[in-house]
Amino acid sequence: METKTSKESLTILTDLVLPGETNYLDNLFGGELLARMDRACSISARRHSRRIVVTASVNHVVFSKAVPVGSVVTLEAKVSRAFKSSMEIYVDVWIEDRQSGKKTKVNEGIYTFVAVDETGKPVEIPQIIPETALEKERFKGALRRKQLSLVLAGKLKPNEATELKALFNS
Repeated sequence: METKTSKESLTILTDLVLPGETNYLDNLFGGELLARMDRACSISARRHSRRIVVTASVNHVVFSKAVPVGSVVTLEAKVSRAFKSSMEIYVDVWIEDRQSGKKTKVNEGIYTFVAVDETGKPVEIPQIIPETALEKERFKGALRRKQLSLVLAGKLKPNEATELKALFNS
């Protein structure tokens, strides 16, 4: 099977935060942002696999800064690593300053998607070749995150988590 680069799955969604999407402090609801992040990651996963994709997990979300009403919010998602049928997608969330246009990173998340066929059975997907320093860092971290998730779920014995052990034995 062919390999792909992370940039081939790049998905950029830009939208405006409207009053009906905000809480009492006039900031975007966290759940609304999670839904937008899930959609961006879904598109990225589909671009990579060219298959039906389903959300397997939301592995990590950081709400660093509030997203005020009226903000232009941009989500950038791309596959950081592909495994057999699952893939990790990293999404960065930015807002634009109204006057200067300067972008500030306000949130990030890591999602896992699985590519499936029409019956819902997992299917094999292309592997990723990271190119940039950030892509290489996220690619390497994806295996550690996967091993940690498997250990916590009881699907992998801690002594078999080679990437996690390497963190503590170096």
